[in-house]
Amino acid sequence: MLYRTFPKIPDVQVSNLGFGCMRLPVVNNVYSDIDRELSEQLFRLAFDQGVNYFDTAYPYHEGSSERVLGAALKKLGIRDRVYIADKSPVWLVKSEADWDRILNEQLERLQTDYIDFYLFHALSGENWEKVLRFNGLKAIERARKAGKIRYIGFSFHHSLDIFKKIVDEYDGWEFTQLQFNYLDTRYQAGLEGLRYAASRQLGVISMEPLRGGLLASPPKEVLDIFSAAEKPRIPAEWALRYVWEYQEITTALSGMNTMEQVTLNCAAASAGKPNSLPSPELAVVERAAQWFRSKMKTPCTACKYCMPCPQGVSIHDVFNEYNICSMRGDMDREPVSGGASWHSEWYVNTLMKEGRGADRCVSCGVCVSKCPQRIPIPEMLAEAHRALSGAGGGKN
Repeated sequence: MLYRTFPKIPDVQVSNLGFGCMRLPVVNNVYSDIDRELSEQLFRLAFDQGVNYFDTAYPYHEGSSERVLGAALKKLGIRDRVYIADKSPVWLVKSEADWDRILNEQLERLQTDYIDFYLFHALSGENWEKVLRFNGLKAIERARKAGKIRYIGFSFHHSLDIFKKIVDEYDGWEFTQLQFNYLDTRYQAGLEGLRYAASRQLGVISMEPLRGGLLASPPKEVLDIFSAAEKPRIPAEWALRYVWEYQEITTALSGMNTMEQVTLNCAAASAGKPNSLPSPELAVVERAAQWFRSKMKTPCTACKYCMPCPQGVSIHDVFNEYNICSMRGDMDREPVSGGASWHSEWYVNTLMKEGRGADRCVSCGVCVSKCPQRIPIPEMLAEAHRALSGAGGGKN
């Protein structure tokens, strides 16, 4: 395992691969029911391979992620040998007292006296104004003085100009967390935001380096692009190595939920040095990125922040199927015999029949403000439904 430091925290070395706890293994496909035994095994394996940075948040797995991580680290006896990153759910704050109340709840869930890296979660222009309005900065500085947290940062999902504004309006930032991968170099803060943060001496955490698993299990066309490279690598390694190329990145978070994923990602991390990929290999990654960009319909990463939907729509499943069908070219097929339009069998016969399809959407807008990708979800659901159900008629 390789380790990197933060410009403002030079004495702290964190593994270049971090363990993201948003997609832990679950029981019977129930998001809130984490497989505790397997998760503990995953944490143990990652730690044994050198991973020392574990990232969670208040809403992950509907509140179960913090509890499972805290219990596992205590049982394994490694709390004092790892760094915990956790986040303050700004959108839940209604008064100044909420900052301390929520932090104390998180400490209890994690079974620890302190959190190493504490972030304001998913800052946007609106959420930043809330931080300022309810004196969040004073609260977090007070918590650090009390020994409840050690380092102050923020995660971000909005536009580049808002990112720069947030960076510039508080001198106490020590690190930030951005969505960064080979598809998202021009999305949200993107590469320019990464470099802007570095110019202000902020350490940068890469979230979604595998884009919700999409870059680890790409379509055949992308596999063909990678297979033509002189040096063979699995898709996840290509994606992770791209992120680690940037010396501004301190660690890349991967939401690993199988032993194989931990083993393979840790192996890739051992070679993840900055500026280590030659130009021809970077060109291969760019070709893969261009293919993805030409096919993807929605930037959804299946983070599930938008869930639950009051009407029962499985928003992430709808968008995932929409992207997959687009990448496979399914929607470009001619109508089948009898004149019926193409449709996704899984969407119609599973999601719609179970009452989880986009046809249930009533455009209430509850999901929109929760989406870190700023997707116009109701409009996109309607578009996806037309395409996946065949209601759009023929080609899409």
